[in-house]
Amino acid sequence: MFRQTLTALAVSAAMTLPAAAEMISKTSPHSVDVTIDRLQAAVEGAGATVFARVDHAAGAAKVDMDLRPTQLLIFGNPKLGTPAMLDGQTAGLDLPLRVLAYADGEGVVHVTYHDPASLAAAHGLPADAKYIKMMTGALGKLTDKAVAAE
Repeated sequence: MFRQTLTALAVSAAMTLPAAAEMISKTSPHSVDVTIDRLQAAVEGAGATVFARVDHAAGAAKVDMDLRPTQLLIFGNPKLGTPAMLDGQTAGLDLPLRVLAYADGEGVVHVTYHDPASLAAAHGLPADAKYIKMMTGALGKLTDKAVAAE
């Protein structure tokens, strides 16, 4: 009985925790600033809208705290986001799209974002929706440009 209860608790806990596969990470040969600059240029070049750029390290500095370089770019395209919200309006909690660039303890810069498939799962959107496929492709291409060695 104890083993069954323990197994049930473990399964329940696993179901409530986000899966590691829900986030996609890449490393960048550039600084956080340059990586986000390159991402912003790629986003704007693709015709999407940059809504905000958040410098978390600068925010931490304002309250006399140290945080390694960490920036978030919030961007989107209403042609993709609006259909998602029409299928499940709560998708607006996770849209526009977000990409985080940060330096780890060794100074390696990472670019991380949520896999759009997790957006579909979290908000009951069709997993095979065209906009999910397009968001996935766009995030892949845009972040590839941001981390390219050129």
